[in-house]
Amino acid sequence: MNALRPEPGPPERHRRPGPPRLPEPPGLPVLGHLPPWTASPLRLLEAGARTGPVFRLRLWRPALVGYQPEWNRAILSDLATFRSRGSLSGLSPYLAAGIVHTDAPQHRPRRRGLSPHFSARALGSVEDRLAAVAEARRPRRGFEALSWSAALVQDMLNVALFGGALPGSLLSRFLRPLHHRLPTPMLPRPRVFRRLDAAIAAALADPVPDSIAAGLAAAGGARLGGAAEADAVEDLRVALAAGYDTTSHTLAWAAWHLARYPQWRDPQALPLFLDEILRRYPAGWLGSRIAARDSVAAGVPVPAGTLVLYSPYLTHTDPGLWEDPLLIRPERFTAGHPAWSYLPFAAGPRTCLGAHLARLILRTALTPLARGDLAQVSGDPAVTVGITLRPRGPLRLCAR
Repeated sequence: MNALRPEPGPPERHRRPGPPRLPEPPGLPVLGHLPPWTASPLRLLEAGARTGPVFRLRLWRPALVGYQPEWNRAILSDLATFRSRGSLSGLSPYLAAGIVHTDAPQHRPRRRGLSPHFSARALGSVEDRLAAVAEARRPRRGFEALSWSAALVQDMLNVALFGGALPGSLLSRFLRPLHHRLPTPMLPRPRVFRRLDAAIAAALADPVPDSIAAGLAAAGGARLGGAAEADAVEDLRVALAAGYDTTSHTLAWAAWHLARYPQWRDPQALPLFLDEILRRYPAGWLGSRIAARDSVAAGVPVPAGTLVLYSPYLTHTDPGLWEDPLLIRPERFTAGHPAWSYLPFAAGPRTCLGAHLARLILRTALTPLARGDLAQVSGDPAVTVGITLRPRGPLRLCAR
Protein backbone atom coordinates (compact mmCIF):
# COMPACT_ATOMS: atom_id res chain seq x y z
CA MET A 1 0.00 0.00 0.00
CA ASN A 2 2.83 2.41 0.70
CA ALA A 3 4.90 1.72 -2.39
CA LEU A 4 4.72 3.11 -5.89
CA ARG A 5 4.67 0.35 -8.45
CA PRO A 6 5.93 1.34 -11.91
CA GLU A 7 3.62 -0.02 -14.58
CA PRO A 8 4.61 -0.86 -18.14
CA GLY A 9 3.99 1.98 -20.54
CA PRO A 10 1.41 1.65 -23.32
CA PRO A 11 2.43 0.56 -26.82
CA GLU A 12 3.84 3.48 -28.76
CA ARG A 13 1.05 3.29 -31.33
CA HIS A 14 -1.50 4.25 -28.67
CA ARG A 15 -1.94 7.67 -27.12
CA ARG A 16 -0.75 7.90 -23.52
CA PRO A 17 -3.79 7.67 -21.22
CA GLY A 18 -4.87 10.73 -19.27
CA PRO A 19 -5.51 10.88 -15.53
CA PRO A 20 -8.03 8.28 -14.31
CA ARG A 21 -11.67 9.14 -13.93
CA LEU A 22 -12.01 10.14 -10.30
CA PRO A 23 -14.62 12.09 -8.39
CA GLU A 24 -14.40 15.83 -8.74
CA PRO A 25 -16.13 18.87 -7.21
CA PRO A 26 -18.70 20.78 -9.26
CA GLY A 27 -17.20 22.72 -12.16
CA LEU A 28 -18.19 24.38 -15.42
CA PRO A 29 -18.61 22.51 -18.73
CA VAL A 30 -15.78 24.26 -20.60
CA LEU A 31 -13.80 26.21 -18.00
CA GLY A 32 -13.79 23.34 -15.52
CA HIS A 33 -12.51 24.39 -12.12
CA LEU A 34 -10.50 27.43 -13.19
CA PRO A 35 -13.07 30.03 -12.03
CA PRO A 36 -13.48 28.61 -8.49
CA TRP A 37 -9.72 27.98 -8.32
CA THR A 38 -9.09 31.64 -9.07
CA ALA A 39 -11.80 32.93 -6.74
CA SER A 40 -11.43 30.62 -3.74
CA PRO A 41 -8.97 27.73 -4.06
CA LEU A 42 -9.37 26.57 -0.46
CA ARG A 43 -13.13 26.28 -0.86
CA LEU A 44 -12.59 24.30 -4.07
CA LEU A 45 -10.14 21.95 -2.32
CA GLU A 46 -12.56 21.45 0.57
CA ALA A 47 -15.34 20.62 -1.91
CA GLY A 48 -13.05 18.14 -3.63
CA ALA A 49 -12.09 16.51 -0.33
CA ARG A 50 -15.77 15.81 0.33
CA THR A 51 -15.86 13.67 -2.82
CA GLY A 52 -13.07 11.31 -1.73
CA PRO A 53 -9.47 10.97 -0.57
CA VAL A 54 -8.16 11.51 -4.12
CA PHE A 55 -10.05 13.71 -6.55
CA ARG A 56 -9.61 15.31 -9.93
CA LEU A 57 -9.48 18.99 -10.83
CA ARG A 58 -9.82 20.40 -14.33
CA LEU A 59 -7.51 23.42 -14.21
CA TRP A 60 -5.37 24.65 -17.13
CA ARG A 61 -4.41 20.97 -17.19
CA PRO A 62 -5.93 17.98 -15.37
CA ALA A 63 -4.62 17.46 -11.86
CA LEU A 64 -4.98 14.78 -9.19
CA VAL A 65 -5.27 15.95 -5.58
CA GLY A 66 -4.90 13.84 -2.46
CA TYR A 67 -4.46 14.64 1.21
CA GLN A 68 -4.38 11.48 3.31
CA PRO A 69 -1.12 10.06 4.73
CA GLU A 70 -0.81 7.27 2.16
CA TRP A 71 -0.99 9.77 -0.70
CA ASN A 72 1.42 12.19 1.01
CA ARG A 73 3.92 9.40 1.55
CA ALA A 74 3.73 8.26 -2.06
CA ILE A 75 4.14 11.73 -3.57
CA LEU A 76 6.78 13.05 -1.18
CA SER A 77 9.02 10.03 -0.74
CA ASP A 78 9.80 9.14 -4.37
CA LEU A 79 11.84 11.93 -5.95
CA ALA A 80 12.60 9.95 -9.09
CA THR A 81 8.91 9.49 -9.95
CA PHE A 82 7.40 12.75 -8.70
CA ARG A 83 9.53 15.64 -9.85
CA SER A 84 9.59 19.36 -9.11
CA ARG A 85 10.50 20.66 -12.53
CA GLY A 86 7.36 21.60 -14.43
CA SER A 87 5.25 21.86 -11.25
CA LEU A 88 3.61 24.95 -9.77
CA SER A 89 6.79 26.15 -8.06
CA GLY A 90 8.21 26.91 -11.50
CA LEU A 91 5.54 29.57 -12.05
CA SER A 92 7.16 31.93 -9.55
CA PRO A 93 10.61 33.44 -10.14
CA TYR A 94 11.11 33.32 -6.36
CA LEU A 95 10.97 29.51 -6.27
CA ALA A 96 11.97 28.35 -9.76
CA ALA A 97 15.61 27.90 -8.80
CA GLY A 98 17.97 26.41 -6.24
CA ILE A 99 17.34 23.32 -4.19
CA VAL A 100 13.56 23.80 -4.48
CA HIS A 101 13.72 23.24 -8.23
CA THR A 102 16.41 20.53 -8.29
CA ASP A 103 15.35 16.97 -9.05
CA ALA A 104 16.95 13.55 -8.62
CA PRO A 105 19.72 12.56 -8.99
CA GLN A 106 21.23 16.04 -8.45
CA HIS A 107 18.94 16.82 -5.51
CA ARG A 108 20.61 14.55 -2.94
CA PRO A 109 24.21 15.82 -3.30
CA ARG A 110 23.09 19.44 -3.50
CA ARG A 111 20.99 19.06 -0.36
CA ARG A 112 23.80 17.18 1.38
CA GLY A 113 26.04 20.19 0.82
CA LEU A 114 23.47 22.64 2.21
CA SER A 115 21.98 20.74 5.15
CA PRO A 116 24.83 21.20 7.67
CA HIS A 117 24.55 24.99 7.41
CA PHE A 118 20.80 24.97 8.15
CA SER A 119 20.95 22.43 10.97
CA ALA A 120 19.90 23.19 14.54
CA ARG A 121 23.53 22.82 15.63
CA ALA A 122 24.83 25.34 13.10
CA LEU A 123 22.06 27.82 13.89
CA GLY A 124 23.01 27.84 17.57
CA SER A 125 25.72 30.35 16.72
CA VAL A 126 23.17 32.97 15.57
CA GLU A 127 20.50 32.44 18.25
CA ASP A 128 21.77 35.25 20.50
CA ARG A 129 21.87 37.71 17.62
CA LEU A 130 18.35 36.76 16.58
CA ALA A 131 17.20 37.26 20.17
CA ALA A 132 18.76 40.75 20.15
CA VAL A 133 16.86 41.62 16.96
CA ALA A 134 13.59 40.35 18.47
CA GLU A 135 14.14 42.37 21.65
CA ALA A 136 14.97 45.52 19.68
CA ARG A 137 11.71 45.19 17.70
CA ARG A 138 9.62 44.16 20.70
CA PRO A 139 6.30 46.09 20.60
CA ARG A 140 5.64 48.10 23.76
CA ARG A 141 2.21 49.47 22.90
CA GLY A 142 -0.39 48.99 20.18
CA PHE A 143 0.88 47.36 16.98
CA GLU A 144 -0.35 45.63 13.84
CA ALA A 145 0.90 42.05 13.76
CA LEU A 146 1.33 41.61 10.00
CA SER A 147 3.53 44.66 9.49
CA TRP A 148 5.47 43.94 12.71
CA SER A 149 6.14 40.33 11.75
CA ALA A 150 7.14 41.23 8.17
CA ALA A 151 9.78 43.73 9.32
CA LEU A 152 11.05 41.47 12.10
CA VAL A 153 11.37 38.35 9.94
CA GLN A 154 13.15 40.31 7.21
CA ASP A 155 15.72 41.51 9.76
CA MET A 156 16.11 38.07 11.33
CA LEU A 157 16.62 36.34 7.99
CA ASN A 158 19.19 38.98 7.05
CA VAL A 159 21.09 38.24 10.28
CA ALA A 160 20.87 34.45 9.99
CA LEU A 161 21.71 34.20 6.30
CA PHE A 162 24.08 37.12 5.80
CA GLY A 163 25.03 38.43 9.24
CA GLY A 164 22.89 41.51 8.57
CA ALA A 165 25.12 42.57 5.66
CA LEU A 166 22.44 43.04 2.98
CA PRO A 167 20.84 46.52 2.63
CA GLY A 168 17.38 46.59 4.17
CA SER A 169 15.98 48.69 1.32
CA LEU A 170 17.09 46.11 -1.25
CA LEU A 171 15.62 43.27 0.79
CA SER A 172 12.31 45.13 1.12
CA ARG A 173 12.14 45.76 -2.61
CA PHE A 174 12.86 42.10 -3.35
CA LEU A 175 10.46 40.65 -0.76
CA ARG A 176 7.53 43.09 -0.87
CA PRO A 177 5.71 41.44 -3.84
CA LEU A 178 5.32 38.23 -1.81
CA HIS A 179 2.68 39.98 0.31
CA HIS A 180 0.54 40.83 -2.71
CA ARG A 181 -2.24 38.85 -4.31
CA LEU A 182 -1.62 36.67 -7.32
CA PRO A 183 -0.35 37.16 -9.97
CA THR A 184 2.00 39.82 -8.51
CA PRO A 185 4.47 37.29 -6.98
CA MET A 186 4.61 35.50 -10.34
CA LEU A 187 5.88 38.50 -12.32
CA PRO A 188 9.57 38.53 -13.31
CA ARG A 189 11.76 41.23 -11.74
CA PRO A 190 15.12 40.72 -13.45
CA ARG A 191 16.65 44.03 -12.34
CA VAL A 192 16.01 43.62 -8.61
CA PHE A 193 16.98 39.93 -8.80
CA ARG A 194 20.31 40.89 -10.40
CA ARG A 195 20.96 43.51 -7.72
CA LEU A 196 20.15 41.03 -4.96
CA ASP A 197 22.35 38.34 -6.51
CA ALA A 198 25.24 40.81 -6.64
CA ALA A 199 24.71 41.69 -2.96
CA ILE A 200 24.62 37.98 -2.01
CA ALA A 201 27.81 37.32 -4.01
CA ALA A 202 29.50 40.16 -2.11
CA ALA A 203 28.31 38.66 1.20
CA LEU A 204 29.83 35.31 0.18
CA ALA A 205 33.11 36.94 -0.83
CA ASP A 206 33.49 38.68 2.55
CA PRO A 207 31.08 36.82 4.86
CA VAL A 208 30.08 37.87 8.37
CA PRO A 209 31.33 35.17 10.78
CA ASP A 210 28.78 32.59 11.97
CA SER A 211 26.26 33.47 9.25
CA ILE A 212 24.93 30.79 6.91
CA ALA A 213 26.73 32.59 4.06
CA ALA A 214 29.99 32.21 6.01
CA GLY A 215 29.40 28.48 6.37
CA LEU A 216 28.73 28.07 2.65
CA ALA A 217 31.78 30.15 1.74
CA ALA A 218 34.02 28.12 4.07
CA ALA A 219 32.66 24.84 2.70
CA GLY A 220 33.39 26.02 -0.85
CA GLY A 221 36.86 27.24 0.05
CA ALA A 222 38.95 28.19 -2.93
CA ARG A 223 36.47 26.41 -5.18
CA LEU A 224 33.67 28.91 -4.44
CA GLY A 225 33.60 30.53 -7.83
CA GLY A 226 31.98 29.94 -11.18
CA ALA A 227 29.17 27.38 -11.02
CA ALA A 228 29.69 26.72 -7.30
CA GLU A 229 29.28 30.41 -6.46
CA ALA A 230 26.26 30.72 -8.74
CA ASP A 231 24.64 27.76 -6.95
CA ALA A 232 25.35 29.28 -3.52
CA VAL A 233 23.91 32.65 -4.57
CA GLU A 234 20.83 30.93 -6.00
CA ASP A 235 20.27 28.78 -2.90
CA LEU A 236 20.59 31.76 -0.54
CA ARG A 237 18.19 33.84 -2.65
CA VAL A 238 15.62 31.04 -2.66
CA ALA A 239 16.09 30.47 1.10
CA LEU A 240 15.44 34.17 1.71
CA ALA A 241 12.28 34.21 -0.40
CA ALA A 242 10.93 30.85 0.77
CA GLY A 243 11.52 31.70 4.42
CA TYR A 244 10.14 35.22 4.40
CA ASP A 245 6.38 35.32 3.86
CA THR A 246 5.86 31.79 5.18
CA THR A 247 7.48 32.68 8.51
CA SER A 248 6.13 36.21 8.81
CA HIS A 249 2.52 35.15 8.20
CA THR A 250 2.86 32.29 10.68
CA LEU A 251 4.34 34.70 13.23
CA ALA A 252 1.42 37.11 12.83
CA TRP A 253 -1.09 34.33 13.50
CA ALA A 254 0.98 33.09 16.43
CA ALA A 255 1.04 36.55 18.04
CA TRP A 256 -2.72 36.89 17.55
CA HIS A 257 -3.49 33.57 19.22
CA LEU A 258 -0.86 34.02 21.92
CA ALA A 259 -2.83 37.08 23.00
CA ARG A 260 -5.95 34.94 23.34
CA TYR A 261 -4.34 31.98 25.12
CA PRO A 262 -2.13 33.33 27.92
CA GLN A 263 -1.52 29.81 29.29
CA TRP A 264 0.80 29.17 26.34
CA ARG A 265 3.06 32.19 26.98
CA ASP A 266 5.44 30.13 29.08
CA PRO A 267 8.64 29.91 26.97
CA GLN A 268 8.78 26.18 27.76
CA ALA A 269 5.30 25.77 26.22
CA LEU A 270 6.00 27.77 23.07
CA PRO A 271 7.22 24.77 21.01
CA LEU A 272 3.86 22.96 21.40
CA PHE A 273 2.01 26.20 20.71
CA LEU A 274 4.00 26.72 17.52
CA ASP A 275 3.38 23.13 16.44
CA GLU A 276 -0.33 23.87 16.61
CA ILE A 277 -0.14 27.20 14.79
CA LEU A 278 1.85 25.51 12.01
CA ARG A 279 -0.80 22.78 11.83
CA ARG A 280 -3.76 25.15 11.76
CA TYR A 281 -2.17 27.58 9.30
CA PRO A 282 0.29 25.70 7.06
CA ALA A 283 1.88 28.47 5.00
CA GLY A 284 2.65 25.99 2.23
CA TRP A 285 -1.01 25.12 1.75
CA LEU A 286 -0.44 23.23 -1.51
CA GLY A 287 2.44 21.32 -3.04
CA SER A 288 2.81 19.95 -6.54
CA ARG A 289 4.83 17.45 -8.55
CA ILE A 290 4.87 16.08 -12.08
CA ALA A 291 4.81 12.30 -12.55
CA ALA A 292 7.89 11.37 -14.56
CA ARG A 293 6.62 7.85 -15.30
CA ASP A 294 3.50 5.75 -14.96
CA SER A 295 2.99 4.82 -11.32
CA VAL A 296 0.41 4.06 -8.65
CA ALA A 297 -0.04 6.31 -5.61
CA ALA A 298 -2.41 5.37 -2.76
CA GLY A 299 -3.99 2.78 -5.06
CA VAL A 300 -4.66 5.36 -7.81
CA PRO A 301 -3.01 4.96 -11.24
CA VAL A 302 -0.99 8.08 -12.10
CA PRO A 303 0.04 8.30 -15.77
CA ALA A 304 3.35 9.92 -16.68
CA GLY A 305 3.06 13.68 -17.14
CA THR A 306 0.21 14.07 -14.64
CA LEU A 307 0.20 17.11 -12.34
CA VAL A 308 -0.24 15.73 -8.81
CA LEU A 309 -1.07 17.93 -5.84
CA TYR A 310 -0.88 17.34 -2.10
CA SER A 311 -2.42 19.76 0.36
CA PRO A 312 -1.09 20.27 3.90
CA TYR A 313 -4.15 22.46 4.46
CA LEU A 314 -6.53 19.57 3.73
CA THR A 315 -4.37 17.09 5.66
CA HIS A 316 -4.21 19.36 8.72
CA THR A 317 -7.97 20.00 8.75
CA ASP A 318 -9.04 16.40 8.16
CA PRO A 319 -11.26 15.40 11.12
CA GLY A 320 -10.29 11.78 10.51
CA LEU A 321 -6.71 12.68 11.46
CA TRP A 322 -7.22 15.57 13.90
CA GLU A 323 -9.98 15.96 16.47
CA ASP A 324 -11.68 19.37 16.20
CA PRO A 325 -9.14 20.42 13.58
CA LEU A 326 -10.28 24.06 13.35
CA LEU A 327 -9.66 24.71 17.05
CA ILE A 328 -6.33 25.81 18.55
CA ARG A 329 -5.37 22.99 20.92
CA PRO A 330 -1.59 22.79 21.36
CA GLU A 331 -1.95 20.02 23.93
CA ARG A 332 -2.85 17.62 21.12
CA PHE A 333 0.86 17.41 20.26
CA THR A 334 1.79 15.90 23.62
CA ALA A 335 0.64 12.57 22.14
CA GLY A 336 2.45 13.00 18.82
CA HIS A 337 0.71 12.56 15.48
CA PRO A 338 0.31 9.91 12.77
CA ALA A 339 3.09 9.68 10.21
CA TRP A 340 2.68 11.80 7.06
CA SER A 341 -0.23 13.71 8.63
CA TYR A 342 1.75 16.81 9.68
CA LEU A 343 3.36 18.68 6.80
CA PRO A 344 4.10 22.32 7.72
CA PHE A 345 7.53 21.88 6.11
CA ALA A 346 6.57 19.08 3.68
CA ALA A 347 8.18 15.72 4.51
CA GLY A 348 10.55 13.06 3.25
CA PRO A 349 13.65 13.86 1.17
CA ARG A 350 12.23 17.30 0.30
CA THR A 351 11.50 18.39 3.86
CA CYS A 352 12.03 22.15 3.91
CA LEU A 353 15.71 22.91 4.37
CA GLY A 354 14.80 25.96 6.48
CA ALA A 355 12.55 24.17 8.99
CA HIS A 356 14.99 24.60 11.89
CA LEU A 357 15.58 28.25 11.00
CA ALA A 358 11.85 28.99 10.75
CA ARG A 359 11.15 27.42 14.13
CA LEU A 360 14.07 29.28 15.71
CA ILE A 361 12.85 32.61 14.31
CA LEU A 362 9.28 31.99 15.47
CA ARG A 363 10.27 30.95 18.97
CA THR A 364 12.80 33.75 19.37
CA ALA A 365 10.39 36.38 18.04
CA LEU A 366 7.59 35.31 20.39
CA THR A 367 9.67 35.05 23.55
CA PRO A 368 9.68 38.81 24.30
CA LEU A 369 5.92 38.96 23.76
CA ALA A 370 5.40 36.01 26.10
CA ARG A 371 7.12 37.87 28.93
CA GLY A 372 4.54 40.67 29.08
CA ASP A 373 0.85 41.40 28.76
CA LEU A 374 -0.58 40.85 25.29
CA ALA A 375 -4.16 41.50 24.22
CA GLN A 376 -6.18 41.35 21.02
CA VAL A 377 -7.64 44.72 20.02
CA SER A 378 -9.31 44.11 16.66
CA GLY A 379 -8.67 42.24 13.47
CA ASP A 380 -9.57 39.55 10.98
CA PRO A 381 -7.51 36.36 11.31
CA ALA A 382 -9.41 34.55 8.54
CA VAL A 383 -7.32 32.69 5.99
CA THR A 384 -6.66 34.20 2.59
CA VAL A 385 -4.55 32.69 -0.18
CA GLY A 386 -1.60 33.82 -2.24
CA ILE A 387 1.54 31.82 -2.84
CA THR A 388 1.22 31.12 0.88
CA LEU A 389 -1.58 31.33 3.41
CA ARG A 390 -1.85 34.65 5.22
CA PRO A 391 -4.29 36.31 7.61
CA ARG A 392 -6.76 38.59 5.92
CA GLY A 393 -5.88 41.17 8.56
CA PRO A 394 -5.18 43.65 9.83
CA LEU A 395 -4.44 42.16 13.27
CA ARG A 396 -4.19 44.87 15.94
CA LEU A 397 -2.72 43.93 19.29
CA CYS A 398 -1.61 45.70 22.43
CA ALA A 399 1.62 44.72 24.21
CA ARG A 400 2.86 46.01 27.53
